[in-house]
Amino acid sequence: MNHHTRRNPFNKLAKREQWKSRLGFIWAAVGSSIGLGSIWRFPYVVGENGGATFVILYLICLVLVGFPVLISEIIIGRKTQLNPSGAFMQLGKHPLWKKMGMLTIITGFLVSSFYAVIAGWAFGYFIEAILGGLTHFKTSQEALNHFKAFSTSPYYSLSSLFGFITLAAFVLYTGVRKGLELGNKIMMPLLLFVLILLVIKGLMMPNASQGIAFLFKPSTSHLTPQAILMALGQAFFSLSLGQGTMITYGSYIRKKENLPMMCLPIALFGICVSLLAGIAIFTIVFSNQMTPASGESLMFQTLPIIFSKIPGGYFISLLFFMLLLLAALTSQISAMEPLIAFFIDVKKWKRHQAVILVAISVFVVAIPCALFMDFLKGMNFICVNILIPLGGLAAVILVGWRLGIKKGLNHLKEGAETLFDTYPKSKLYFHISIKYLAPLIIFLILLDNLIL
Repeated sequence: MNHHTRRNPFNKLAKREQWKSRLGFIWAAVGSSIGLGSIWRFPYVVGENGGATFVILYLICLVLVGFPVLISEIIIGRKTQLNPSGAFMQLGKHPLWKKMGMLTIITGFLVSSFYAVIAGWAFGYFIEAILGGLTHFKTSQEALNHFKAFSTSPYYSLSSLFGFITLAAFVLYTGVRKGLELGNKIMMPLLLFVLILLVIKGLMMPNASQGIAFLFKPSTSHLTPQAILMALGQAFFSLSLGQGTMITYGSYIRKKENLPMMCLPIALFGICVSLLAGIAIFTIVFSNQMTPASGESLMFQTLPIIFSKIPGGYFISLLFFMLLLLAALTSQISAMEPLIAFFIDVKKWKRHQAVILVAISVFVVAIPCALFMDFLKGMNFICVNILIPLGGLAAVILVGWRLGIKKGLNHLKEGAETLFDTYPKSKLYFHISIKYLAPLIIFLILLDNLIL
């Protein structure tokens, strides 16, 4: 055992960076979870799956799946102080676990590649908003044609992609403390502020109450198997799980930090931002007699029409796409960080070298995604429906079964010694959800996507 530990390159941890403060970690993790998934994806899947009924299903699934997986991944990272590959190897004590950890790193890299294309659209629309190019549409067909022209143009797609990745690389280049902590401390409060402004503007519009009713008044007629599966997926993916991100972020946490009190704000912020985004979008949509079930292009194809019709459309478009760009940037940062951490831990590279290589690699892999829509959809399907659930499933199995739920809960108590005494039922919740409920639900998602 001692010989193995001495030779294992994953165990050289002396110079590993740590979060400067608890707030720094929380803002970074919140930034990871509040991305296009919360602001772009959440409204359109709510619109397609019955509004309030879907929201309730999403919240239930977040409690049963999302939070237990989040806790598991943070436990793995903090206990080992390693990147996902080294962390899985240390706890799993078998080469297959090392490969599983490496798979989560690769997943994060692939996600960051196709994600950067969509985020590049947000970047491009933000530039157009600055130039006043999103407030002149008279019909929905004009807005649709504009989006198609932009998203299918090699020049606009690649230049926007390059600009966005450059922004992400700049933040990552400065390191964990200076880059991730400072960047998120500035970006996340600003994002929340802009979103609240949009919500206030939406609530002041005529027929806004219809949007609120759609979002918060459930109907059993909308309770369908598809809605349940979509809610499971949204809850799982909204916290950036299964990609090595939270394992990596957890590895920068001090041993004596209170994990539940650090993780709870992450989940709550994700819920709040998703709901605020829903309020902002649906009050505007219903006030302008638009359909909520507009699909993936709800924001890019529909909202410019609204910006063109309402007073102050220029400033609203500018604020909105600033919000979307900031959200995308924080998530992109978190998706690239696991591979950067791997190169630093295992290859002993300097952070600057690792950031440059990863940024270039992400751009190269993203090029076919930007040029060919079918390639983008294929990459999205493989990552979202197969690789990410596998990563999350591996995390809860590693903590709940391989490490052992008793040891896992003991580590969870480290830094939160009075947790189970003050809240006795919390121990039962973590025990059942991590060991049984979360693995079962994730397995059913995988089964549905791969077989049914």
